[in-house]
Amino acid sequence: MSKIISQYWRLDKRPKNEIEDNCLSLHKEEIAFPEEGEILFRVIYLSLDATNRLWMGDMEELYIAPVPLGEPMYGFVLVEAIESRNDKFKKGDLAIGLATWSEYIISDGSNFTPFPKPNGFPLEAAFGVLAVAGPTAYFGLLDIGQPKAGETVVVTAAAGAVGSLVGQIAKMKGCHVVGLAGSEEKCRWLTDELGFDAAINYKKENMLEALKKHCPDGIDVHFENVGGEVLEAALTLMNLKGRIVVCGLISMYNKDMRQSGPRMFHNTIMKRLRIEGFVVLDYADRFPEAHAVLSQWMQTGRLKYRLDIAEGIESSVNSLRRLYSGANNGKMMVRYSPAPE
Repeated sequence: MSKIISQYWRLDKRPKNEIEDNCLSLHKEEIAFPEEGEILFRVIYLSLDATNRLWMGDMEELYIAPVPLGEPMYGFVLVEAIESRNDKFKKGDLAIGLATWSEYIISDGSNFTPFPKPNGFPLEAAFGVLAVAGPTAYFGLLDIGQPKAGETVVVTAAAGAVGSLVGQIAKMKGCHVVGLAGSEEKCRWLTDELGFDAAINYKKENMLEALKKHCPDGIDVHFENVGGEVLEAALTLMNLKGRIVVCGLISMYNKDMRQSGPRMFHNTIMKRLRIEGFVVLDYADRFPEAHAVLSQWMQTGRLKYRLDIAEGIESSVNSLRRLYSGANNGKMMVRYSPAPE
């Protein structure tokens, strides 16, 4: 096998706020034939997630080490083994894992998990829902939020990859579900297609007043993806013994998060709230449990989703920027190479 030329994105500068043009640069490298114990993977899809921006920074409190300057950027990818000298993977096997933004990857397989080919829905949907977003919604809501029938659940970034799934699962559990999104079209999708009871356009409406209107009995479970003013409003209306699931704080990722905090935090005492943040990687050993349930819901049409797929490795950075502006329309992904037949 001859050497392969692979493109990859390198982190050159840590963003101060927005991701500037000189933060990442596209490079080429030669990939050699895998040695004993190694696999040559072809990257099919890159998942773009809000936490990617944190990995580009230098926060000491991160759950994984930030990307070193001068090194390839990393994220969650779906790959296909095209050559293997490792018993864990054979040629043609699919896998998911945390790896570099590269067209090809040489690995010993330790950072990859086998990914079965889906039955009843496309591969892009399987990766878009089951790899990161689905388990995040499933475990975040059910394990931490613990919604009960009749309770009110509020979901921020509700038209996003995770939020849209959270709201649908909450409806399956018999809850009154209110979602926040950034456009009238997204709000209509939440109510007309996904079955949310109400949707609030946070760019046009007063969040506190709108939440009071649509949550007349207060909020029992708040699934937080945004932070900032949205979290303030939710803290104000939480019910006694309410639960706040902190999945993300995307509105704060392009700022110094250590400079801000919710003014209504005293309600954690007054309302005896339970607030818990989580990282989906903590549930990695239980992913098969989530995959089994989510796959069934997808096959039967109970769980709906949107995918926003950009084409080619060159579009990776601009696609990531779209995530923070709210310009994406569903789960943001980049297709690096064609999916196998």
